[in-house]
Amino acid sequence: MENKLKIAMLGHKRIPSREGGVEIVVEELSTRMAKLGHKLTCYNRRGHHVSGEEFDSEQLHEYKGVRLKQVWTINRKGFAAMTSSVEASIKAAFGGYDIVHFHAEGPCAMLWLPKLFGKRCIATIHGIDWQRSKWGGFASRYIKFGEEIAAKYADEIIVLSENVRKYFKDTYNRETVFIPNGVNRPSSHIPKLITDKFGLTKDSYILFLGRIVPEKGIAYLIEAFKNVRTDKKLVIAGGSSDTEKFMDELKDSAKGDKRIIFTGFVQGQLLAELYSNAYVYTLPSDLEGMPLSLLEAMSYGNCCLVSDIAECSEVVEDKAVLFKKGNIADLKDKLQMLSDSPAVVARYKAEAADFICEKYNWDKVVEETLAVYYDGKGKKK
Repeated sequence: MENKLKIAMLGHKRIPSREGGVEIVVEELSTRMAKLGHKLTCYNRRGHHVSGEEFDSEQLHEYKGVRLKQVWTINRKGFAAMTSSVEASIKAAFGGYDIVHFHAEGPCAMLWLPKLFGKRCIATIHGIDWQRSKWGGFASRYIKFGEEIAAKYADEIIVLSENVRKYFKDTYNRETVFIPNGVNRPSSHIPKLITDKFGLTKDSYILFLGRIVPEKGIAYLIEAFKNVRTDKKLVIAGGSSDTEKFMDELKDSAKGDKRIIFTGFVQGQLLAELYSNAYVYTLPSDLEGMPLSLLEAMSYGNCCLVSDIAECSEVVEDKAVLFKKGNIADLKDKLQMLSDSPAVVARYKAEAADFICEKYNWDKVVEETLAVYYDGKGKKK
């Protein structure tokens, strides 16, 4: 792999950002590849932060050696990804790139264009996005179309779980490359901001942290938690993602239980403190790609309680507690058991960080992704 590559990435909202898992993946890959001497361009969407204008950051043209280009966007639900990927794909097709790397299914609807102009096109499928309940009608059909285009035209498809790998084989008879996400080993933070803002202390709360969307199972979590006998709080941290109505429904459901706290979108020190001081982290999802928040929670040494979908169980193996997907009674029982069993929680905490940081490493992810770019032959195709 002596030849340095010119690489374009698109499909994310913007970097640097924690608006979703895709943004974290694109940032980690692009900045690490730039550090290795490759020339990276990431096409950022114009428009406001998905959780509100108050989280908008300065518009950058360069970040850690990565060139950032802004592309036009219709900032409406179901149209943002589509419109931004159209312009990004046109620019990538006419740019001097060796590799054009599409992230997520919807943007892959335009993959054929840079392919037509001789670019080597890679698609990373972060999840079967058309199945997400926040999408419907045209948006869902367009995302499914993107999946079909990727299956037909991408030079290589990267998937983040064995379950999605099987899906592409069964649905399209298409072979894919399994490259899971990575995680960085963090430093722990003592509770300061979370105490000042929310009255939280070490081990005083059960944490959900992620996008507030229906498929994350938060509605189940609230119903289960309301029947758990504990003084611990339930902290639901994260911003909506074109799902403001769903957020309102969750808050209505939580009314009457003062133990339930909604923090809104979090980042920086507040995020680190929430991860560092949780008693238990829970991810009750019905649908995932590969949950970066789960990797992060374990990297902070958390005891984790997750649904038994393959995308979670493959990650945690026997280092976390599982409950039956969508089963409120089972989730309630597991929450009660962990609330009553600090010794069990301590045992899971003791093993989590070493296990997850050894299993998932960003440098290895970059190495394996570059091998896909070079077609495994050490040269550009």
